[in-house]
Amino acid sequence: MRTTKHLRLSGRVQGVFFRESMCREAAKLGVSGWVRNRRDGSLEAMLQGEAAQVEALVTWAKRGPPAAQVESMEISEGEGEFTGFERLPNS
Repeated sequence: MRTTKHLRLSGRVQGVFFRESMCREAAKLGVSGWVRNRRDGSLEAMLQGEAAQVEALVTWAKRGPPAAQVESMEISEGEGEFTGFERLPNS
């Protein structure tokens, strides 16, 4: 079953290679969508794919790359159609 999730993470999630690491992890899992830094210091991502793969990427995002420190994560239903996984400009 295909699903789309919107994530908002806070903590030490910028400047720690999070976006690039998430792009690589998404490619390994076959998840589409995007990731970007927010001006408030948080990180935002839209994930789309088979439910199990999206859940695996959500689980990965809860800890992120080694230098990251995720303090909180908000997960909501997402929308849109995506092909591939990209790093968007900051918003």
